[in-house]
Amino acid sequence: MKNCLVVDDSRVIRKVSRHILETLGYSVSEAENGQEGLERCEESMPDVVLLDWNMPVMTGIEFITHLRQREGGDKPKVVFCTTENDVSHIREAISAGADEYVMKPFDHETLQIKLQLVGMG
Repeated sequence: MKNCLVVDDSRVIRKVSRHILETLGYSVSEAENGQEGLERCEESMPDVVLLDWNMPVMTGIEFITHLRQREGGDKPKVVFCTTENDVSHIREAISAGADEYVMKPFDHETLQIKLQLVGMG
């Protein structure tokens, strides 16, 4: 079973994401900020990370920068899930190491397609 870490400061987004991911056959862990997300990665590196951009403590960009520098941190597919939709944000996310980008709010079908695009469908 593939594991997905959902890193988002919104409990509602984490809950909705968990529901969608579990119906797609993933085991899901959660973190409410980037620092907590990195701690979860230390415990067990996920196959996929759904990552929010704007969070307290550590932003999504800071999280992915730290993740990609860690041993094994190049392995997880990272999908940014955010309301930031301008080209400069998308470019920054991809250059920081993100594999894909999905706009909030998203639904089951949209998330499934994005996971398929990164080879995790």
